[in-house]
Amino acid sequence: MKTLVTMGRGGTGKTSFVALQTKFFVEQNETPLLLVDVDPDQNLAEMVGVDLEREGVKTIAELVTDTFIRKGGTMTGIAPTERIETRVLEEGLYEGDDFDLIAVGTKWIEGCYCMPDAALKGALESLTKNYRYVLIDSPAGLEHLNRKITARVNDIFDIMGPSHKSFEHVKRADRITREVGIGFDRFFVVGGCLFPADLEETARKETGQQYLGKIIFDPLVQESVIAGRSLLDIMESSPAYRSVSALMDKAGYGKVS
Repeated sequence: MKTLVTMGRGGTGKTSFVALQTKFFVEQNETPLLLVDVDPDQNLAEMVGVDLEREGVKTIAELVTDTFIRKGGTMTGIAPTERIETRVLEEGLYEGDDFDLIAVGTKWIEGCYCMPDAALKGALESLTKNYRYVLIDSPAGLEHLNRKITARVNDIFDIMGPSHKSFEHVKRADRITREVGIGFDRFFVVGGCLFPADLEETARKETGQQYLGKIIFDPLVQESVIAGRSLLDIMESSPAYRSVSALMDKAGYGKVS
């Protein structure tokens, strides 16, 4: 089992990248996959064609709210995460043919994500052994990573946008992972579809990380995202999909046909 974390500032296309990563692994028959959406925007499910509400699947934040707010709080002597871990596995996991999906969801109450993150960490410890790959869509703020929802990952992909803040995000992400003790094998930098080609050499030098290449802009991907259509249905000839496939191939995850 390998864990791949994708991060980046909002608007860089990181969730689209995770969805196209998913398509890549499905096409390579490298399944089953576990998709983990820890971004509060909660777009990953839609981008892979899953309607959690219609499927009767709750986010971890919803389960925490239901357990601790609507039903009277904690029980004496029982840790909150232990009380809901079973519910997360039973009610918070979408199960599909090629991939399963779990989402943290939007903030359950004023304050931090500490309790949902702790519940997710407990669920992942039980789940991950069942999958070939775990793909995590992490938000720009890195707060979930900072609370170590997983203590060990294989590869980190940081999707860069056309801004100085994207360069700083890469440096900050690298520093946080090391400071909080998250082990990882490789840290890749990827140019988002709006990342200027003339900054690629700068990305290599400024970030100090391996620059894999750039995601090619594809109007069909943009139209699909706007319309709420699954990116798993994008044609294999799509420039964006082919570029992501090439990036994954360069990272050692298969061969582009």
